[in-house]
Amino acid sequence: MVTALALSAALAYGVADFLGGAVARKATALKALTWCVPIGLAVVLVSALLAGGTASPGPMAWGFAAGLSGGAGLITFYRALARGPMNVVAPVSALASAVLPVAVGIALGERLDASVLAGVLLCLVAIGLVSMEAGDAREAAGPGPAGWRRVLDSGPAMAGVSGTCFGIFFILLKAAGDGTGLWPIVGARVGNLVIVAAALLFMVLRGGGLGPRVSGRTLIGLALLSGTLDAGANVLYFLAAHGGMLSLAAVLTSLYPAITVLLARIAYSERLRVIQRVGMGVAVAGVALVTAGAN
Repeated sequence: MVTALALSAALAYGVADFLGGAVARKATALKALTWCVPIGLAVVLVSALLAGGTASPGPMAWGFAAGLSGGAGLITFYRALARGPMNVVAPVSALASAVLPVAVGIALGERLDASVLAGVLLCLVAIGLVSMEAGDAREAAGPGPAGWRRVLDSGPAMAGVSGTCFGIFFILLKAAGDGTGLWPIVGARVGNLVIVAAALLFMVLRGGGLGPRVSGRTLIGLALLSGTLDAGANVLYFLAAHGGMLSLAAVLTSLYPAITVLLARIAYSERLRVIQRVGMGVAVAGVALVTAGAN
């Protein structure tokens, strides 16, 4: 059950990230999130009301803290996707988001069966392989302060930051507990909204402008669908993390870039390097081992 929930979360995250990145390319990361985050909050609020449970202060606070980290991750991730290429940005973020929960899970005493452990390790290797970019991409910025600024503001660098934020998000949601229904997810989406609102306020006060609007039925529809899928993925991950081990749920959920990469390949003709294709094959083997060991 944990495997199915986590892989479903990966599928939803992968599609949501692709759609959100597509909107951010036409507008900006913040403008995309002004549509994605509120609809996501509405979705999880309705889900929490239907699921029942009590909005206890403690779990809600953990969820809110997770949302602050996740919101910061979303802003940097969408900005990274807008700068692209998606087939590099998504896997780099996923690798960072998987390593942290695995380390925390092991530190907390989680012990995986041999087959499951082998599958988890293969999944981590797969995320790393899919993350590999061409050597000249790192050298394009050149030396000097301006070059370093371009490197730090590049898609892969921002993807690493976003992945770290997502890893913290995964850990804090696990810490929120599962005795209060889906209300910690509501707290998390409120945290997302606070971060996005703060970023918008900062941009307005700075006077730098907010960039192009998200306009047109198609673009708005994509943004709303992205936010809905992202919220659904949050719920699926939350259920997976509380139905089993943090390390297992986080690693399987972090396979989402395979979906984003494939969609980018179809929509933008972003070529998959041989090493990335190998990584996808390794991911399939890893998931098969995890599934076999978990059943």
